[in-house]
Amino acid sequence: MIINVHNPGDTADACVRSALEQTMPRDEYEVIVVDDGSTDGTAERLDTLASVRKNVRALHLPYTGSPSRARNVGLAAAAGDYVYFLEPGDRLERDALERMHDRAVESDADVLVGRLVRDFGPPMTAFARSTGRADILRDRLLTLLYPQQLYRRAFLEEHELGFSVPGSRMGEQAFVLRAYLHAKVVAVLAEHVCCHLGERPRVEEEPRAIVKELLKLLDDIDTYVGEGRQRDRMYAYWLRYAVLRPLLTARFADSSVDRGMHFRVVQELVGRRFPERLDRYLPVQLRVVAAYVRMGRLDQIVLMSNSTRRAGLRADLTEVRWDAHVLVLGLTAEVLAGDGSPDRYQVDGDRLHWIPPRSLETRKLPPDATDITKDVERARIELYVRHTETGVVHFLPLTQRVERVPAGRRRVRVRIKGETRLDVTTAALGGPLRPGQWEVHVRMFSGASQARSRVSHPDGPLNCLGVLAQRPRMRLVVPCWSDAGELGLAIEPRSFSESIKLVSPGVTVKHLGRHLYVVLPVPYVPPSGGPALELVLRNTGRRGREVSAPALVEAGVPGRLAGQLVAKVPIKRLMPGAEELGPGRWQCTLRSSDEEVGLRFALEMHRGRIEVRPAAAVDPGRRSPLGRDTVWHRLGRRLPGARHIVRLARAGRHRYLMD
Repeated sequence: MIINVHNPGDTADACVRSALEQTMPRDEYEVIVVDDGSTDGTAERLDTLASVRKNVRALHLPYTGSPSRARNVGLAAAAGDYVYFLEPGDRLERDALERMHDRAVESDADVLVGRLVRDFGPPMTAFARSTGRADILRDRLLTLLYPQQLYRRAFLEEHELGFSVPGSRMGEQAFVLRAYLHAKVVAVLAEHVCCHLGERPRVEEEPRAIVKELLKLLDDIDTYVGEGRQRDRMYAYWLRYAVLRPLLTARFADSSVDRGMHFRVVQELVGRRFPERLDRYLPVQLRVVAAYVRMGRLDQIVLMSNSTRRAGLRADLTEVRWDAHVLVLGLTAEVLAGDGSPDRYQVDGDRLHWIPPRSLETRKLPPDATDITKDVERARIELYVRHTETGVVHFLPLTQRVERVPAGRRRVRVRIKGETRLDVTTAALGGPLRPGQWEVHVRMFSGASQARSRVSHPDGPLNCLGVLAQRPRMRLVVPCWSDAGELGLAIEPRSFSESIKLVSPGVTVKHLGRHLYVVLPVPYVPPSGGPALELVLRNTGRRGREVSAPALVEAGVPGRLAGQLVAKVPIKRLMPGAEELGPGRWQCTLRSSDEEVGLRFALEMHRGRIEVRPAAAVDPGRRSPLGRDTVWHRLGRRLPGARHIVRLARAGRHRYLMD
């Protein structure tokens, strides 16, 4: 295992610790840490570590500023059958090396890609399944151009594969793709998480250096892939992500000094290596950009970069119901334009066209540059769940259909309707989902663009009924909702009170006479009826009063709610007593004999009206910006000129104080 570091401070501790605490016996693997001239004490710490651990080696380089050189040095020093590269911000699972090595030996793989997870960017679709012989295009390996993979060392030496120096992100991707092209067997291990990727700092790279690396990479593709559709699709991938997409970034549009040079480099590259037949593999915006590049219209690309905003996505739930322990979700998804309105397309006979921004000159564009007829026919959505703690993603089976919705004269919108069946016992590549909270996300690929979003319902929860899944053991599963109405799934809540907290945004309050009835949804009622509970309300003002009331479980709504927790709280507008709810803001918790759980809402009483607020909107540790919150203070704040008099009095009190 090779780890490159440079002045990591404490950020590399988790990475090194995860490398040292592997389940594989220590005498069967080595950890090589290459220090690129650190000046923060890292070198001394590594030497100390190497002196007490026989399987750790610390190598020191004068500062080069190149992670690629450090990797090459570590690779030359490695003695094992396989090597694995790690970045300082990454973290391995404890059994990662053992699982990856066993699978690599089993499949006789030259390269093995263990499942990677991250907290940033789109989901990694290549880990939808494990495979012993992966294909670069069919299994989407082009989306996995990360060095964090297991490589047979003899294979790298045989083909003289190494990282280009001084190195760049393009150089790293080129190394991985060359390994894919040379390898007899590339295997994918998807059912177990191996490495958690850390977010790397953005590095601005010089366009000429990127083009130099890209040309070498394209030569390798020409050598190992024959002419035809497969090579065209590989070329189109690099045309899309490395050549055209940077032209639509804010950095390119704002850099008036450098963008002329950048554009000339791109124009020359496109003319030399990317013929027009590749444009059919591009999304429509990039087809238009490619046409402007070939016409030499830098001005139009700048206008397009400034006027084309990132597409959004609206994914609305239409149904949430249980079929035994399987959660059935119905939804509609539609891409939104930059202004938040649904994207519209132009109808021209039996053809459909993307509508470019009005500021562009479109008369000289090729007629098929804006044609999205076939793209719309292939439009689709992908639905997946993401574990909030680990970032693990699992894709869900989906049935879907594309609809064209009239949107004015010769205009249509494209909408997709879908339905999925989420079986928590098999959703994790045939196994059960792990305990914790899971978010539900959707990603849509339409005729013009792609976008992703959380799945939500604008009017709030549709279903808060929990069920018991029977396999591999009995586990409670609860649909829960964010404050914005976004759907999630909680598996095995820690307690009865915790399960109520998850669905507490669905609270309702009723003011009848001198009492307030607080009604909380209960997703699941144990056979015993659950423990005795109290609703506790704490005032966030300076006095910090507390009011509590017993909460009793009542029957719920069949098919939607297992039960309701009802608390009857006495209220009084003026001079409330110790056990009465008065004006102000109140944080709400649920208390049992074993624990007290904070609920996800707060109550605010003002002028006799009681409103429900998200808990995040009320900070109990923060003093009210209006000062003390008593009846007299509230009356004083309403008197004309009272605020000004108070400010003058406070200023006079402190005007003789010295700094």
